[in-house]
Amino acid sequence: MRSYDVVVIGAGILGLAVSRELLCRFPKMRLGVLDKEPSIGQHQSGHNSGVLHSGIYYAPGSLKAKLCVQGQRELYEYCEQKGIPTDRCGKVIVASNESELPRLENLLQRGTANGVQGLEMIGPERLREIEPHCVGVKAIWSPNTGIVDFNRVNRAYADDVLTAGGEVLPGYGVEKISDRPGRVVLETTAGEVEAQHVIACAGLHADRVARLTGGPPDPRIVPFRGDYWVLRPDRRDLARNLIYPVPDPAFPFLGVHFTRRMDDGSVWLGPNAVLAFAREGYRRLDIRPRDLGEALAFRGFQRLAGKFWQTGLQEMVRDFSKEAFLKSLQVYVPELTMADLLPGPSGVRAQALAADGSLVDDFVFNTQGNRIVHVRNAPSPGATSSMAIAREIANTAVQAFSLS
Repeated sequence: MRSYDVVVIGAGILGLAVSRELLCRFPKMRLGVLDKEPSIGQHQSGHNSGVLHSGIYYAPGSLKAKLCVQGQRELYEYCEQKGIPTDRCGKVIVASNESELPRLENLLQRGTANGVQGLEMIGPERLREIEPHCVGVKAIWSPNTGIVDFNRVNRAYADDVLTAGGEVLPGYGVEKISDRPGRVVLETTAGEVEAQHVIACAGLHADRVARLTGGPPDPRIVPFRGDYWVLRPDRRDLARNLIYPVPDPAFPFLGVHFTRRMDDGSVWLGPNAVLAFAREGYRRLDIRPRDLGEALAFRGFQRLAGKFWQTGLQEMVRDFSKEAFLKSLQVYVPELTMADLLPGPSGVRAQALAADGSLVDDFVFNTQGNRIVHVRNAPSPGATSSMAIAREIANTAVQAFSLS
């Protein structure tokens, strides 16, 4: 049986960042990272927009606000040290009409309160200088927002873990967890593993892993799929870098936007946000009855659906109608045509939901006795914030586990 001081469940960007942080602090620690997939970063960490967020969106004083601003700065520095390319290309957040201006102004105030550097309110002329094909009545220019290939960050974190003496174990899907005297035993698809302590960074399955340990059932994870279209290569000049709408503060998703990619220079358009019929359902017709049944039966989701049924219906229409998707994009870049949009990738976001139907907006970590730490909610900007989140979780673990 493999035996460790600490086992981390999940070899996504957070699981690897936490492992790296612990090994930096405790070089003699025996640490193993378990993941059910055959390789690292297969889900949220490998299906994201690649944006290094600035921290403008999040409520002042929240963990998201604090850790995103810190994490972005640290990740830029880390990538420079590791030779991972980044591009501090900047982003415009565009008000398409006068009714959105109060929300745009509020967003600027939030970003300033959060310590985001260089934010500027700009008019249509300056907007055209930055994005010649974009229209709007006003916009916020966020010059420090950037892009990176997070797959390369994932691999660099994993290399750091291995270099520090940790083990990364793909193909170890956790099926049962038993808290026994002096140790925790994890039954996996590749055999039993024991540890003194466990940190669960299970992403789309965070609530299920918590249930395996007898942890609180809520918040629950409800998966939302986001589909992208991609700009035809010869029309990439329509969006130089990043163009975002003014978000709806009542909804956790940022709306369809234009995102240039670091890896190949392509421009992604989207995503929408619809209920995924499987927690790892990256295609429209991917269905897992257990996943769908759990979501639909959850009272919290029923309440959410009742509150946002109109928004949900609009998202579903846009999911199946290229024409509807195009119209939402033409609000910002009117020159776009149907022929400019090519089928693109998709991702699934693990959205934590409370029993009363409220969307859990901030990062959530909790401890279970002195044996287990759970990461219950860490969606966007989780990747941007990964180094800062890892430090926060490590601090929690040090205290909970009495590490020294």
